[in-house]
Amino acid sequence: LFRLVPSAAVVKGLNTLSAWALQNGLLAGKQVFLCGESGEAKQAVAHLATKLGLTVLDKGSLSAARELEDFPLKLFPEWRLPLSIAVGLSAFFFFYLLIRDVIYAYVEKKNEISYRIMVALANKVVFPIVALVMLSLCYLPGAIAAFFQLYRGTKYRRFPNWLDRWMLCRKQMGLVALGFAVLHAIYTFIIPIRYSFRHKLISGVVDEVKNNKTTPSYFDNTEAWGTDSFISLGILGFFLFVLLGLTSLPSVGGSLSWREFNFIQSKLGHLTLFICTAHGYIYGWNKFLRPSTYKWYTPPGYMLCLIVPSVVLVLKLLLLLPCVDRALTRIRQGWERTQPKEMDEIKTTNL
Repeated sequence: LFRLVPSAAVVKGLNTLSAWALQNGLLAGKQVFLCGESGEAKQAVAHLATKLGLTVLDKGSLSAARELEDFPLKLFPEWRLPLSIAVGLSAFFFFYLLIRDVIYAYVEKKNEISYRIMVALANKVVFPIVALVMLSLCYLPGAIAAFFQLYRGTKYRRFPNWLDRWMLCRKQMGLVALGFAVLHAIYTFIIPIRYSFRHKLISGVVDEVKNNKTTPSYFDNTEAWGTDSFISLGILGFFLFVLLGLTSLPSVGGSLSWREFNFIQSKLGHLTLFICTAHGYIYGWNKFLRPSTYKWYTPPGYMLCLIVPSVVLVLKLLLLLPCVDRALTRIRQGWERTQPKEMDEIKTTNL
């Protein structure tokens, strides 16, 4: 249109609004994009959009018109990578634990326990493991980026594309992890009402009555400490997890200062990761010492899921060392380390 009528002031915008939103008046807070060659024309359209309660974002010249056309056609572009990772992790751990628990019991012990797939396997494997790994993947790129800055001696060089894309989808990864954590909490609450759980308790009592004997029960103080610590850390970790998710909401995050938001997402985020990792370690307790844990010589799922969070916490501890933290803080404040090639150029210039 602009090429056909060069003298006309053409502005591309408002195409991201649906007819349903316009008809029902649901426009407050919505963001619209504008592009055009004339600043005055864009200002007039922006003024009209502001009167409608819209937030305007200028995308520059008409060369961005094709990008604006594609916006309404995109389907969760920022969620594709996190969801792909979550589906991949869920599938891997599900089939891994399916082989270790269900198939192993049927092959080695002739015990058919496929009913465990629906609740026990999902709550034991998919939800907690994927939630912990996804939470770790939210903080791993930050540690990698910090080491990149330390190695380069500057904060002004662009990160690799894969790391840049990874860092841009950390919020979505965290929300997916929170969703899995919520499912883990819900599934844990329904364990006492499962038929298999109640049948196991009742059958134990019936066997004792039939045999006219009582199984002695000894109180193990160490086991009590482990169980209480496991439950306590799980509750505390879930609470902090939900707190992190709430601060991701635009209405909540917008009311916080940058320092407050950074404190919650960084400091409390790593604390949440530490508590959830400790929750996993205490769940394992001394199981790693038992040969029966390694079915078909394979490690249990909780061992595999603790690898990534443990690596993230170790990297964070290295970054917290005074000598490393001091150098990283200087770099992020704008200081740059002079490279050897640059030093040679400076010496040559001085000569």
